Formats: sequence, structure tokens, C-alpha cells
Amino acid sequence: METAQSDRPAKGGGLPQKDAGEPSSLHIGPPLSEDGAAVHDLIAACPPLDTNSLYMNLIQTTHFADTCALAKEDGEVIGWVSGHIPPNEPDVFFLWQVAVGEKARGKRIPKRLVADIFSREACRNVKYLKTTITPDNEASWGLFKSIARWLDAPLNESEFFDKERHFKGRHDSEILVTIGPFERPASL
Repeated sequence: METAQSDRPAKGGGLPQKDAGEPSSLHIGPPLSEDGAAVHDLIAACPPLDTNSLYMNLIQTTHFADTCALAKEDGEVIGWVSGHIPPNEPDVFFLWQVAVGEKARGKRIPKRLVADIFSREACRNVKYLKTTITPDNEASWGLFKSIARWLDAPLNESEFFDKERHFKGRHDSEILVTIGPFERPASL
């Protein structure tokens, strides 16, 4: 999992709320196929995120729309969370990538995107959130520790993809992070 920014924990648990002074034009929801190019551009503007092909982002915004979310402000894509439910783990949401544009930072957008996904029928059986994080990605570690607190669930880590064995030295190791079990937050 990658993230290009950190997130503050929501006060008092519960669903992350709209910040005071936030423009009313902010919309969070599932993506449309027409959003694929904007998602691709957002990810490219958020180093050090790995960019995938535009085609991959189009597949995410169509085939995986039920488990992806985006934030738009004045029609512009400013935040993105992609993920899926692995075929052999129907109680797991695997979060792949988080991207938040510079002007949207500090608004708890990542947790709000995750909350939106968890509120959907597609996630009714989800009791675990899984992701992978490189050991030095402080923003992602902070975000997922915050999500674990928000869900009042344990966070466990284990080796997943090794730098040498899996990536042949071309990418840092990825640690599997598992949050859960948890109940769907009552406020959703």
C-alpha cells in the first residue's frame, strides 16, 4: 500500500466528519469510468506513489468501482483509495493505494474514503482490512494506525513481499498489515 500523505485520527472514534470551513462542493463516492484518467493524473502527482497504466486505473474505476472511492472538489479528483475483496477472502478488504492531492491534505480524506467504501453493500461481510506497507513509509504507518484506532481493532504485521526474493532488489520489502477483526462502524 502506498500513501502520499498522513492523516489525523478522528476524534472520538466514529466516522470522520467534514471539517469546519470545508467547501460544500466536496463529494466522496464510487468512481465512474470517466474518472480513470483523472485518477491516473492524481497518482502521478503524488510521488513516491507507484504509477500503474492508465488502463489499470480504468479497470479500477469500472470493474472495482464498488471497492474504490474518490473525492472530488468542484469536479476535480483530489483523493483516491483503491482496493478489492480477494476472491478467497470474502471478509477482507485489501487496500491497494491511497492518493491525496496537495490542496486536499489535512481534511482526513483517506479515512473518509475508507469509511465510504465500508458503508457499501459490497463490504457488508468485511471484518478485516489488509494492506502492505514498506518499512520506511511513515505516512502509511500513521494512517493505518489511525484507522485501527478508529475501528477499535488490533493491527498486526507480517512479512509479505521480500525485497530480494519477490522484487529481485527492485523494490523495498512490503509488510502485510492486517487490521481486525472489527465490526462495521455503527455510524455508517
